[in-house]
Amino acid sequence: MRFGRLTLGSAALLLLLATASVPAGAPPGQRERQAALSADESAPRGAAPRPVVQRPRHEPAFGAFVGSWDRYIPQIGRYAQWLGNANLQVGHTYLAGNTWADVEGEPVVLGLWSQWRLADPARTLVLGVPMLVPNEAAVPDDQVAKLLAQGARGDFDQHFLKLARKLVALGGNDTVLTPGWEMNGTTYTHRCKPDPTAWKAYWRRIVEVMRSVPGQRFRFDFTPNRGLDAIAWTRCYPGDDVVDIIGMDSYDQPAGATFDSYVSEPYGLQDQVEFAARRGKPVSYPEWGLFRNGDNPEYVRRMVEWMRTHDTLYQTVTDYCPHGFWGCDRNPRSSAVFKQLMAGSKGAPAGAGPAPAAPASSSPPSPPSPPVAKASPSAPAAGR
Repeated sequence: MRFGRLTLGSAALLLLLATASVPAGAPPGQRERQAALSADESAPRGAAPRPVVQRPRHEPAFGAFVGSWDRYIPQIGRYAQWLGNANLQVGHTYLAGNTWADVEGEPVVLGLWSQWRLADPARTLVLGVPMLVPNEAAVPDDQVAKLLAQGARGDFDQHFLKLARKLVALGGNDTVLTPGWEMNGTTYTHRCKPDPTAWKAYWRRIVEVMRSVPGQRFRFDFTPNRGLDAIAWTRCYPGDDVVDIIGMDSYDQPAGATFDSYVSEPYGLQDQVEFAARRGKPVSYPEWGLFRNGDNPEYVRRMVEWMRTHDTLYQTVTDYCPHGFWGCDRNPRSSAVFKQLMAGSKGAPAGAGPAPAAPASSSPPSPPSPPVAKASPSAPAAGR
């Protein structure tokens, strides 16, 4: 039961019961996890029957982030060719977050990405949407809290309304949107920790504004970093009625960690899929890739297998250094494994044939220059 529907006495009792079941010497992350999950109607693992996690029989739709601007769109075809003409069905891009004009969307860029999407009904366009500007300027927490409160009041509604209208007009009416991605971290101004209540209210407002545009069929993807990070991502979850997909950005960090720890850690991969299963929602992995552990083919094998055996709507690897396989020459062993696993993949069935094959070439396509539109993920928070 949500705290907003409890009396103060009942809320205090629930919190006491939640924390009392955790041993006194338990790590702070474990105690915070259990309290947060209890507050969100989510019993900790082992306290109740675990929800059934769907396991699709098909390859999830997949793609790669190769750059945000329209000039990177041709790289998708070259990437597909590198993978033996695999069916890359997902185009992933981001809006810049320097000014509100960036958030409203550049018509040429949105139009060309929408044209890529419309060329094949099996394709999906995923668009990262900053919730605040400037979005990568080390804005202090007190200022972030004030901006979140403004957003919750509706001060920024017009920018998201303009974005929604442009997308619908340009043919991107079914775009998957990831507003405020990695909100549980510290990298972006649109982070949640300075005021989780205002953050959730602001997300709800954005979704309601964008859904008000006639002709829209947007899907909204709630996408935290894997793990506890700066705040438990369950504390930022805005509600089932305004979320369509439970995403997670999952890089190979911290140094020395294993994939099993990524599954079992508080707010990790297992918690994500169970949280989604309780709500009847699919999961996604909009960003994943190598990081602190270098060229790590075991991580690649395990991550691909995880995505293939859970209810994954789509996944897009971040393909520039140090994370990627095609646009980065630092990871030859992981690149070979990724290519072996994904080469020739037909992607998810969608009632249509695969995307047109890239033009034949007598030599392998060259990788792109590293894109600079998306920052690398932040270093892991303490306790992660």
